[in-house]
Amino acid sequence: MLEIKDMADGTNGSNNHAHIDESLYSRQLYVLGHEAMHRMATADVLISGMRGLGVEVAKNVILAGVRSVTVHDEGNIVMSDLSSQFFFREEEVGQSRADICVKRLGELNSYVPTTASKDKLTAEFIKKFKVVVLTSSTLDEQLQISKQCRENNIALIIASNRGLFGQVFCDFGDQFTVIDTTGDAPQTAMIASITKDEQGVVTCLDEVRHGFVDGDYVTFSEVQGMEELNSAEPRRIEVTGPYTFKIGDTRGFSDYKIGGIATEAKMPKRVHFEPLEKALNEPLFLESDFSKFDRPPQLHLAYRTLHEYIKKEGCLPKPWCKTDGDKFAELAAEINSSVIGTAKVDEVDGKLMRQFANIAAGDLCPMDAFMGGVVAQEVMKAVSEKFHPIVQWFYFDALECLPCDRSVLTEENCSPQGSRYDGQIAVFGRDFQKKLEGQKWFVVGAGAIGCELLKNFALMGLGCGRDGKIFITDMDLIERSNLNRQFLFRPWDVQKAKSVTAAEAVKVMNPAINIVPQENKVGLETEGIYDDDFFSQLNGVANALDNIDARLYMDRRCVFYEKPLLESGTLGTKGNTQVVIPHLTESYGASQDPPEKEIPICTLKNFPNAIEHTLQWARDLFAGLFKQAPENAALYLMDPTFVDRTCQLPGSQPVEALQSVVKALVEERPEDYKDCVKWARHLFGELYHNQIAQLLYNFPKDQLTKEGAPFWAPPKRCPHPLDFDSTNKTHLDFIISAANLKAVIYGLQPHRDLDLVKNLVDSVEVPTFVPQSGVRIAVTDAEAQAANQGQTDTETVEDLKKSLPPVESLGGLKIFPQEFEKDDDSNFHMDFIVSASNLRAENYGIAPADRHKSKLIAGKIIPAIATTTSVVSGLVSLELYKIVQGHSKLEDFKNSFINLALPLFVFSDPIAAQQKEYNGEKWTLWDRFQINHPMTLKEFIEHFERNLKLKISMLSQGVSLLYSFFMQKAAREERMQMLCPHPLDFDSTNKTHLDFITSAANLKAVIYGLQPHRDLDLVKNLVDSVEVPTFVPQSGVRIAVTDAEAQAANQGQTDTETVEDLKKSLPLKFFLKNLKVFPQER
Repeated sequence: MLEIKDMADGTNGSNNHAHIDESLYSRQLYVLGHEAMHRMATADVLISGMRGLGVEVAKNVILAGVRSVTVHDEGNIVMSDLSSQFFFREEEVGQSRADICVKRLGELNSYVPTTASKDKLTAEFIKKFKVVVLTSSTLDEQLQISKQCRENNIALIIASNRGLFGQVFCDFGDQFTVIDTTGDAPQTAMIASITKDEQGVVTCLDEVRHGFVDGDYVTFSEVQGMEELNSAEPRRIEVTGPYTFKIGDTRGFSDYKIGGIATEAKMPKRVHFEPLEKALNEPLFLESDFSKFDRPPQLHLAYRTLHEYIKKEGCLPKPWCKTDGDKFAELAAEINSSVIGTAKVDEVDGKLMRQFANIAAGDLCPMDAFMGGVVAQEVMKAVSEKFHPIVQWFYFDALECLPCDRSVLTEENCSPQGSRYDGQIAVFGRDFQKKLEGQKWFVVGAGAIGCELLKNFALMGLGCGRDGKIFITDMDLIERSNLNRQFLFRPWDVQKAKSVTAAEAVKVMNPAINIVPQENKVGLETEGIYDDDFFSQLNGVANALDNIDARLYMDRRCVFYEKPLLESGTLGTKGNTQVVIPHLTESYGASQDPPEKEIPICTLKNFPNAIEHTLQWARDLFAGLFKQAPENAALYLMDPTFVDRTCQLPGSQPVEALQSVVKALVEERPEDYKDCVKWARHLFGELYHNQIAQLLYNFPKDQLTKEGAPFWAPPKRCPHPLDFDSTNKTHLDFIISAANLKAVIYGLQPHRDLDLVKNLVDSVEVPTFVPQSGVRIAVTDAEAQAANQGQTDTETVEDLKKSLPPVESLGGLKIFPQEFEKDDDSNFHMDFIVSASNLRAENYGIAPADRHKSKLIAGKIIPAIATTTSVVSGLVSLELYKIVQGHSKLEDFKNSFINLALPLFVFSDPIAAQQKEYNGEKWTLWDRFQINHPMTLKEFIEHFERNLKLKISMLSQGVSLLYSFFMQKAAREERMQMLCPHPLDFDSTNKTHLDFITSAANLKAVIYGLQPHRDLDLVKNLVDSVEVPTFVPQSGVRIAVTDAEAQAANQGQTDTETVEDLKKSLPLKFFLKNLKVFPQER
């Protein structure tokens, strides 16, 4: 055992958590918050048992960032450990589990010292920890350690996986305080009125439902009139409707006038736990599957029986041994009869007890991934006091993974083979193992979920046989922020390809895996790679994507090729999985969440009322100033047709685009850094003083609407102009970031010297602004859209064209547009967003947001944590078992939704594919009409009318409309003779194919005076040796469908730039002096 004198002094890593490394923990911080992370950084954790479940818990806890982790195991590695332990290698069998684990676990997070213990656990040793996790201990050991933990106020978690069964027990002490039970951002609502009554009723603006529930507590701010509420303690509410709630007696308060915001107040909750000895007989269960509501008491008895069985027999029940199963069931009945308390079941489920005994020797990687994530989250709850813990027992099973025909599961078929897969063979048998090894799967995405899936698949043996294969594609490179949850990557892998690195990592875990890493994006542009041949070989697809468009695309491909799809996603502590089975379930795209509500244009431009509005405004401002305008200028410099193309744009776009070019190249082009600071100071005045002053000139503070109501009533906030102050940090931050971004765009040297910038900005003279009459400001989105869709101001466009400088006069100027990148703290991007947004918020009296919150909202960051990813990957892998088993009943599969914060586990049958009917025939999205030979469009339509009694009214391919009933008759008749084509794959044994090659090659030879050949064998050998690159169709290629389109394409303007390039490519006549060319007349 490595001696632990001070938990700060670990053998691996350093626990300097005084400052949280946001570049590493950024995504997790959005789940837990800084306070919870700081509390975690003071916690020392002991994890006992380093088989599959223990290492999963340790991995997730170390990635999360506690102060230290000690891993304990008194045993040595055996071959069957490799079924689920991803840090063990075959050549390490016989060595200490703890010693082998500690080094590899220590590589996961340099901030978390990781030590090993191989001695028996003692009371003195346990006292050093804040949390103790037991994953492979006897009941007697659990009871003894439970008593020691209780005496020393140490949180205890017990976990165990047995085949397809799992158990978790939590004891966090007699009175455990939960600071935040859900982790969700507090709900807020803008107030329309508050009554003065014994039960005061708050009515919210009807823009959006308030989202509160009975028993919530709220605080008030910005209330005018009934101002006593602004300083009051949180008030418990009673919800009376989606826009109303009661807050108790308000009769002693002043009369309500206007405004106000109600904000949910997170109230601490006390949770009572019973010690293990009492909880064994008086258990409290967390339901995990409502279709198995009677299962937890039976599994509670089964686990208790297993401890007694091992004590009596000295071993686990043998896999699928009838004798041992019967013996186990009899022992369960005997134990149940002696149980005192609510743990006693009315009737022992003998069949379930035998089933438990049959697979108790099994050890499955997907189960360990699922339970390891659950347990690790409970560890984090115990030390951070954030999220509601499990009270107190949690049982889970996935018996649906077993084959429908259990007769194949014999004692002989499931007996140990001395194989790395013995833990899995004990549950499913040798034949199923071979089936797994021969599978071919496509994993799309090598991020957090992708890493976990690849680890699971490698340990399961998926694609590890001679005929098996796993394809993994991801076009991204590894970033530092990935290391907190994408556990296959290490610090030295940053900027390497994710797919390649992940493939190498799992190859180490299981050298037998046949994995092909690729760096392709899935989409139209790669359909030449992921084509018919590719999909035809697959057994299924597992998505591990982070965007809806790619998910929908892969969903469509799987429907087209009739392939199973495993879909999953996470959002903080929330996760979901969906299984898509051909001809059985609906597809992923059949049901979608409603689109995200967009912020109205006028709210962004003139009437923000929340920090989300000012941040989106700042993002749009960044895009306009530092991306779109520089891009326009760069295009003007490089593309001679830019002006002509711009003038063809609709509405006000030509004016806006050309104005941006004139500003960039003439009016606002800086010569040095001083000019950049001057530009930034004028920009500040325009945005935060002048525009606000003009707005208030148009709509004064006391302005009334036509109905006589205050114009500046909620949700509108009446703004005030800002006067620049170089001693104000936010003001100066804006100047520095804006000036430096301007400098970078023009290739000038940026500066971070605050004194320099302050002196420069203080020397800038800014003219006094006087609001103008006649300036129109849109109040509604309709007015804003009408202004943008007006006719192009031709005169202004011509004036702007005259103002454009000749490109040759700009001396080779280069412009560098900026693409927003939130994770690079040195590029001034987030500096600009934060300062620009907070200044706008100050204009409107909105509470500012710190950099952390601003990055979350403006960067559209998805909060993520390793525990949820682990749980989701485990559930996905369990569904894969069912697909490989060949299950065909809807109820055999499970979709899931989990929220580890609550905690909540919801499992449901997938939704069946929707059935429709035509002419008495049933039809789902999985059905299709098969056309086996070329047809003209006319023959195609007649085929449907004659054979299927269906009339085609419209026919399209992609975005091209091929036929419709409303087409003009002439066009319709012309298209009726069109043939639907299909690509040909060259085949030198096909006479027509070879005739084409022979004739084309000989004509080419004759033209250049070379000897033609008619020897077919010679031509065949030559053509078979030719390497032809794979063709990938390109988006954006225009294909004329009508003669008019073809003529228009041929009559376009000459591409002068291309002509010049071609002229330069022409060879000198000197090099061609002996060449003769002989054109061929037909």
